[in-house]
Amino acid sequence: MEILNTVLLTFIPLFVAIDAPGILPLYISLVESVPDKERKHIARQSVITAFLVGTLFLFLGNFIFSLLGIKLEDFMIAGGILLLILSISDILRVKEKELTISDTLGVVPIGTPLLAGPATLTTLIILAGNYGYPIVIFSLSLNLLIAWVMLEKAEFVIKVMGIHGIKAFAKVMALLLSAIAVSLIKKGLTKILGVT
Repeated sequence: MEILNTVLLTFIPLFVAIDAPGILPLYISLVESVPDKERKHIARQSVITAFLVGTLFLFLGNFIFSLLGIKLEDFMIAGGILLLILSISDILRVKEKELTISDTLGVVPIGTPLLAGPATLTTLIILAGNYGYPIVIFSLSLNLLIAWVMLEKAEFVIKVMGIHGIKAFAKVMALLLSAIAVSLIKKGLTKILGVT
């Protein structure tokens, strides 16, 4: 039961940070002129890229922190502030980002920064500090598996949820991300100040 609880505590923040449903309208607009076989390749490539970027940052991030003498609570506050800014700008964003199509569409921009962006990378580091690497990598893999299925079935998901439904869902995810950000800032300050 405790393992399931830990999985949920790592899975949910990553699900909110990755926000796979939120990128679907942009993904469809990027691949609408691409043949079906190539779309499948792009979906697979983007998820593999996000996993590699995420795990690489997860391990190198802590190494860099130890070199610079940065503690987890410092990163909790800095990461929390960054997540708060990202989530607020996402909530207030009206115009969609304009992205150019390239041969490496699955790597950039879909793999990173859309799937493995600053919010995901910050969340990974903080979760690993609290729960350890294995459970965080498992939760990342599970989230990216869901993202892959959503990208593969993007048109169906949009048909079911509708464009407005997906945009509303993305705003709710951004709101949840801002709540997680405030919680991280509070936890970081509590650790630094030694308050319980």
